[in-house]
Amino acid sequence: MTMSQLQKVLHAIDAINSADINLTIVDGISHPKELLYGQYMSACLDNYWPDASECLQIAVRAQHVKRWHLKRTEFSEGKKGYFTWRKELGIFHAETAKALMLDFGYSEDEASKTAAIIRKENLKSNTESQTLEDVACLVFLQYYFDAFAAKHNDEKIIRILQLTWGKMSTRGQEIALGLTLPSHLAILVGKALA
Repeated sequence: MTMSQLQKVLHAIDAINSADINLTIVDGISHPKELLYGQYMSACLDNYWPDASECLQIAVRAQHVKRWHLKRTEFSEGKKGYFTWRKELGIFHAETAKALMLDFGYSEDEASKTAAIIRKENLKSNTESQTLEDVACLVFLQYYFDAFAAKHNDEKIIRILQLTWGKMSTRGQEIALGLTLPSHLAILVGKALA
């Protein structure tokens, strides 16, 4: 069976992310960090938005493609440096995904649309950019929140949760409320939303 155009692009993104030297350990097994993240993102999209367009499916998988390429340490300390780094990453991920799509025969329009989703353009008015944001927030809550919470005080965690909540659509918030979180995290979510 031959791979579809979509499968070829997703496979190419995974091949790039397989080279990530940063590892995430799950159940005692090491995984390239961004490969695992991309797979979590796609699984979340498939679960809650099964009718997502191919552009959105690619955007979700490529959200962190080759993220290690731009290191946080290459940008200045503090909030300004952090936001500059995040903006540059978004541009880099978008351009990488766009180039892969063009390589595998997608049109310039489709590739540009996907790049715009990854850059989260028109977040509140572009439903696909908003869905990408929702998926990223849900994946954070499901897979990364516990480790994040262990490194920070409750006050900071509550603030981050409130910011995260504000970025999500009503649908994303409804899904988040249905997630089963460990009790200590559920308590923090409750405080953040009180």
